[in-house]
Amino acid sequence: MKTTQIADTSEAGLIVAHYGVAVEVFFAAVGERRMIRVKRSSGHVVGDRVMIRDEILTRLERKSELSRMDARGGVHLVGANLDLLGIVVSCEPLPPPGFIDRAIVAARAAGLRPILIINKEDLPCTAAYRAEILSIYDESLTTISLSAITGAGLSQLGGLFGKGLRGIFVGTTGVGKSSILNGLLPDLGLQTGEINETSKRGRHTTTVSTLHTLPGGGELVDSPGFNDFGLVAITARQLALFFPGFEQARERGCRFRDCRHRDEPGCAVSELLAAGAINNDRYSAYLQILGEVDGLTVEPKYRVMRHRRKKSG
Repeated sequence: MKTTQIADTSEAGLIVAHYGVAVEVFFAAVGERRMIRVKRSSGHVVGDRVMIRDEILTRLERKSELSRMDARGGVHLVGANLDLLGIVVSCEPLPPPGFIDRAIVAARAAGLRPILIINKEDLPCTAAYRAEILSIYDESLTTISLSAITGAGLSQLGGLFGKGLRGIFVGTTGVGKSSILNGLLPDLGLQTGEINETSKRGRHTTTVSTLHTLPGGGELVDSPGFNDFGLVAITARQLALFFPGFEQARERGCRFRDCRHRDEPGCAVSELLAAGAINNDRYSAYLQILGEVDGLTVEPKYRVMRHRRKKSG
């Protein structure tokens, strides 16, 4: 594609990569990509639709946005104008406690469809881990088990991204997000890393967020890995509504619309818990996150996921 540096007239474009002090914008009308300088605190993110005139970038209204909070309370905007959230997990490294639940709740609250992706089917530890994951989440959302190494299951995953749908993969560092994207797009050649045998954690190989078009017409955002997924601006009612494992309770309905599933009369979750239809561990996980939501006072001040210097070694 032709690369130009200066935009002289007002044009509509799409941010397809973010480099901290600059973004790469794709202009479909002319088939060009341009680098546009932005402030680090601009708040722009991959997937944003923009208008550019004389190198001044104006963001258009978003139809959706996904954000997360890190362990220090910083709020990060992960992606914009998304339809699907692929939550990538593996038996090595394991996700932190609550990572999957928080990602599912955040996706549903943002109007995205969450998909749980179990990678590394080629590892011996995956069989037991897959059985555990399916026992918890199989009835709550679409779950796909695959191997980015052997290619098993990749076609099933690619089939979920229909034309016009945009998704993003999230997961802890080392679960194989870039390897999956390489499997879906063999010519892409994203860098992948090895797992540290002592810590069982991976090293960051993706350092910028980038958007890629899939053969079927859908789009995927490749983003840096992270090890925490704190909820942002989620209410107790949203958590009660979107928590995975409470689907049967939603169908039955609670007496009160704002039921928090604690000690309210006529609570469908409490009734199903007493009947053994909801697992005690699931309910404990819900109460843990409910406590976090109740104590959440941080206003969203987004820090866009951008270029990070890789550590040596």
